[in-house]
Amino acid sequence: MEYRKAGRSDLELSILGLGCWSLGGGTYWGDSNPEDEKRLLHTAFDLGINYFDTAELYYDGRSEEALGRAIKELPRDRLIIGSKIFPTNAYYQQTLDHCEASLKRIDTDYLDLYMVHWPLNMRSLELATKDENILSNPPQVEDTVAALLKLRDQGKIRNIGVSNFGNYWMQEFERQGIMIAVNQLIYNLFSRAIEFEILPYCEQSDTGVIGYSGLMEGLLTGKYESLDDIPAHYCRTRHYHKDRSPQSRHGGEGCEKEMTEALHKIRKIADDEGIGMAELSIWWATRNKAITCVLAGTRSPERLKENVAGATAVLPDDIYQALDEVSRPVMDALGPYPDAYEHPSLDRTKLKV
Repeated sequence: MEYRKAGRSDLELSILGLGCWSLGGGTYWGDSNPEDEKRLLHTAFDLGINYFDTAELYYDGRSEEALGRAIKELPRDRLIIGSKIFPTNAYYQQTLDHCEASLKRIDTDYLDLYMVHWPLNMRSLELATKDENILSNPPQVEDTVAALLKLRDQGKIRNIGVSNFGNYWMQEFERQGIMIAVNQLIYNLFSRAIEFEILPYCEQSDTGVIGYSGLMEGLLTGKYESLDDIPAHYCRTRHYHKDRSPQSRHGGEGCEKEMTEALHKIRKIADDEGIGMAELSIWWATRNKAITCVLAGTRSPERLKENVAGATAVLPDDIYQALDEVSRPVMDALGPYPDAYEHPSLDRTKLKV
C-alpha cells in the first residue's frame, strides 16, 4: 500500500481509505452487524489501510459508535481517524461540544482530522434545518475557526480539515489563520468537477485532498447492467435525470447518455486488461498524484480486497489516458460544479452566502 502526505500536515494516509458511512445500520445502506463490521475494519487494517472516515451526520452518530467498537483491539497510534461536524452545529460552543460527543462515540481521546462537513452558507443550512434561530443567526467563520483552534490546542484534534469546500470557502477559513490539512471532495471517473478549479488550488496551496465516493455508490463496480437497475435513492445526483429519483432536487436533465456510453467503454477496458471494473476505477482515481487518498465504502471483506487490489495495481500509463478520455464527456456535461446534489446555481461549494 502506498501512503501519501496530506499537504503541509504531518498526516500520511493510505491511498485507499475506508468510508464508514455504512457502519451502524440505517435506512440508506441497510442493517449491519457489529461482528461483520469488526471483521471488515480488521481486514482493512491488515491490508494496509490506515485512514477511516466518518461523520456525526452518518446515521446520527451510529457510524462513529460502530467505528469505535470495531477498532477497539487495533493499535490507535497506527490509525488515522477523521470525522466531521455539520454546518448547523458549527457555532463556537457547539463545535466544542459536538467534537466531545464524537470523541465519546468513537471512544478515543483525539481525532487525527476534524472537518467542517459543508460550507457555512445559507443553502447548506436550509437543507439541514427549518430552525429560524439558526437561519437568522448562522454560524460565523471566525467563531468556527476559533473553536477548531482551541480543540487543536487542547489536543482533542490534531489537524483541521474541510469537506465540500470550493476555493472561496477555503480562503475564508485560511484568512482566520489556520492551515487546512485536507479538503474532502467527491471524486471518481464520473465526478471530476474538482479538476477544473479546486484541485489546482489545493495543489498550489499544498493542501491534501481526500476523494470520496470512489465507486459512485456502486455504479463503477460493474454490478449494474444499466442505469435502470440502480436503486432510485442512489440516483439523486446531477448525473441522473431529475425524474429518476423522488429524492432528486437538482431539477436537471442529467447526462445519462454520456454515462451509459462511458460505462460500456470502461467495462471493455476492464475486460481487455483482465481486471475488475471496481479495481480499474479505484486504480484510476488513486493514480492522480494530486489526490492524497480515495475513499470507497463497503461492507464486504471480499469487495474490500478487490478495492485494495485496484489501489495497488500496476497498469500501463495508456490505460489511465484511455479512462480519462472515455469519462471526459461526463465531466464536460456536468461542468465545474462539485456539488453533486444541487442545481449549478445552488452549488454549495461555490455559494458565498
